[in-house]
Formats: sequence, structure tokens, C-alpha cells
Amino acid sequence: MTQGRFTAETTRLDDAARAGWLYYVAGNTQDEIARKLSVSRQTAQRLVSLAVSERLVKVRLDHPIGRCMDLAGQVTERFGLQFCDIVPSDPDAPGLLTGVAIAAAVELERVLKSEEGRIIALGTGRALKATVEQLPRLSCPQHRIVSLLGNMMSDGSATPYNATIAMAERVGAKHYPYPLPVLASDTDELEILHAQEAVRNTISLGQQADLTLVGIGQMGRQAPLVVDGFVAEAEMEQLVADGATGEITSWIYDREGHLLDCDLNRRVASVPLPKAAERRVIAVAVGEAKRPALSSALHGRLVNGLITNEAMAEKLLSGE
Repeated sequence: MTQGRFTAETTRLDDAARAGWLYYVAGNTQDEIARKLSVSRQTAQRLVSLAVSERLVKVRLDHPIGRCMDLAGQVTERFGLQFCDIVPSDPDAPGLLTGVAIAAAVELERVLKSEEGRIIALGTGRALKATVEQLPRLSCPQHRIVSLLGNMMSDGSATPYNATIAMAERVGAKHYPYPLPVLASDTDELEILHAQEAVRNTISLGQQADLTLVGIGQMGRQAPLVVDGFVAEAEMEQLVADGATGEITSWIYDREGHLLDCDLNRRVASVPLPKAAERRVIAVAVGEAKRPALSSALHGRLVNGLITNEAMAEKLLSGE
């Protein structure tokens, strides 16, 4: 991009940011924005739309919705949670991730605003990546962001949904990526990998985290482990036959939320699952495909916090 094109693009985004602020924060009408920015009403309308499409504006609903609060209370009591946030569902898209990601970002931001240094540990996956994208840009050098699992595929390429580096860059915090493959080839290799000083340090930090945020992976052919190339379909079918219901940071567990005695769990390089009774471990999950895995994680006390939507909360409470 030439310098001229760069300057034009920057100016366009600056104007969009001003229009977005005037509309969403200052409460100006589009006619008022047009006058203040010396543009036509149509241009003002386009600038406001651009501010949203470029994610310069993030809208948060600042009104307690009674139904969501009631559901959060019921889910908290049913599963003995320390924290639960339920967001509204779109009836036409009950698996929509955006609202849940915004709510998770709000919780992250609350911790990040602490002046005292905190350790935040992250799993991986689409939900956490979406959450990080909803965070505002902050300067938080006092905090440490830690990855709970390997950031490499078996061929050495980067995993596509690792959120740690992106979050650290967004909030200006020191970060500790997990420089290992998600799965070791065998237990001997795993022992060698875990013997590295950098890995031992990252594992230790992950186990001390003040806040742990994880996604929930379902089992079956559409499981993240299969889709992302870590597990073959035949191996997944065998895991399901053996009772696998879900996974957190690649650790496979059964219907009761107990880790499955299987070859894959013996090769998982991830930080051991934190004890939810001792640490804040919040799951971020939405969508019917995730429900059995999430229900098992809640019953097994693998997490003690939950951020989801009305549709999922209702299904969890109904026991379907």
C-alpha cells in the first residue's frame, strides 16, 4: 500500500470512529453527525455503518434482562457454580457466538483492570478466539497471559485458534505460549517435552492462574480435534465407543466428567486440568453440539464458572 493510500484509509477510519462515537456514545442523530463532520447525511450513515463493520464500535447491553438473570441463578444452583453469566439468544440462531464472546470479554476486562498483577490462563478454540476479538485495546504490563496447551500442529505449523498471543498483543501483557505440539507421539516423547525448563515454568504458571478461561470441545466427526486434524475419524469413533463425551484443552472426559483412560490422554501435552475447587475455571460455550460435553463438564466439576446463552441454559436445566 502506498503512503497516499495508507493516509486515505487512516483518515476514513478516523472519520468512522468519530461518527461511531457521536452516534453510540454522544447520542447524536445522523443529521447532527453530518453537520458536525461537514458531510452529507448519506456519508454520515455510511461512516456509522463502517465503524460497526470495522469493529471500531462494540455494543454492550447495559440492562439486566430478567429471564437471563433467573436462568443464571438456576444454573448456578444446579451445578454449584461460583460464576454464571447468561446472555440473550437469537431464536433464529441459538448457536450464535457473538453475545457470549462479548460477555466473556467483559469478564476478562474486569480482571485486566486490576492494578495487581494477575495470571490469566487460556485454552483454545473458536469461542476464545472470538472472545479476544471483543476485548478493547488496553495497556496491562502487570499481567501474565498463559497458554494451557500446545500451539503447534504435528507438522510444526501454528494451531489456528490459539488465543494467547493475540490477547497478549491486544492488552500489552507478558505472555507465555506453550511451545509444544498438542499431542506427543508417545509417552516417552511427552516426558522429554515436559522436562524442558520453559515448559515446566509455563505449566507452573498455568496451575497458579487467577482466572482460567476454556472452551468446550464436543466428540464426533465434527469435533474440533477431528476438524483441526489432531485425531482421525476412526480414532474418534473408538473414543466415543469407549465413553468419551467431551474435551477441555484436549483432555478427553466421559459422561461423568472423569478423564478417560485412553491412549490420547496419555499423549496430551497440555497443562493438567486445574482443580476447579481451587481456581476460577470458566467455560465459554454455546451451540447444541456442545451441550452433552458441557453438561458432563459441569456435572464433573471440571469448571466452576459458565458463560453461555439462554438456549443452552434452558437445555442444561431440562436435562435433555
